Amino acid sequence: MLLGIEHINIYRYTRLVELTNHKLMLRPAESHEVQIRSECLEIDPAHVLRWEHDVFYNSIALVNFTDKADELRISSRYTVEQFNINPFNFVLEIYTNDLPFDYQGSEAADLAPYLTQHHPDDTPAIKEWVKPFLDSNGRGKTLEFLLALNESVPKQFGYSRRDEPGVQTPAETLQTRSGTCRDFALLFMEAARYMGLAARYVSGYLCSSDADKPDIASDATHAWTEIYLPGAGWKGFDPTSGILAAGLHVRVAAAREPSQATPIRGSYLGDATLFREMEVTVNARVVPAKT
Repeated sequence: MLLGIEHINIYRYTRLVELTNHKLMLRPAESHEVQIRSECLEIDPAHVLRWEHDVFYNSIALVNFTDKADELRISSRYTVEQFNINPFNFVLEIYTNDLPFDYQGSEAADLAPYLTQHHPDDTPAIKEWVKPFLDSNGRGKTLEFLLALNESVPKQFGYSRRDEPGVQTPAETLQTRSGTCRDFALLFMEAARYMGLAARYVSGYLCSSDADKPDIASDATHAWTEIYLPGAGWKGFDPTSGILAAGLHVRVAAAREPSQATPIRGSYLGDATLFREMEVTVNARVVPAKT
């Protein structure tokens, strides 16, 4: 299946400003599941571009601007081929079938950073949220628990688009019963870590299969959670949609916490009054088959 992604960001200023170095996380992550077939990254004003991998092996475009500008335009276009059509094509290691369990061998040390909760003060609220999905002893079947918790989010919470940067704490999301995809991804990640499961935050795109009926976030970047399950590896759970991340999901970045997976990071020299407006356009769709 071919997926087309167009992501355009335009920042306008009241006068010429000096732009600081920018870090872009826009390039889809290639693997045996996803391969890039075409790509184009256009940036204006004049700049020097180089690439690197961060500590999580995400692709980072480093932009050093050489001219001042009153408008910054970043446009990325990708066509990718998706092979991850069946997200249930795995068999869990036997010892992981029931919660809680401990990771074994060298994996335990490697996964340690993804087991630490970033919002420990929210643990009581998370404990109450997951309680109905476990037995009276706080135990459950691993996959059944994750699927049920994931599916419950679109049923129990309201999706609300929020263009401002930042992520709500899990407690805020549980209290308001509403949030963005990044809020739900963080909530699910912290709930998984509370249960002793290694989890990471993922930023990317959710493509639409029907141009007339776009899915949630097909016109914006998307976020979800990946859980490490021995026997399956890192498996994506999209609590915004209540489904596993597979065919229509394209991962760009995975990190320990949301701030490490921001698509565009950078600023300009000067006070806030110099910023006039921002325009973001995302078009993520299935590429129609040629007849």
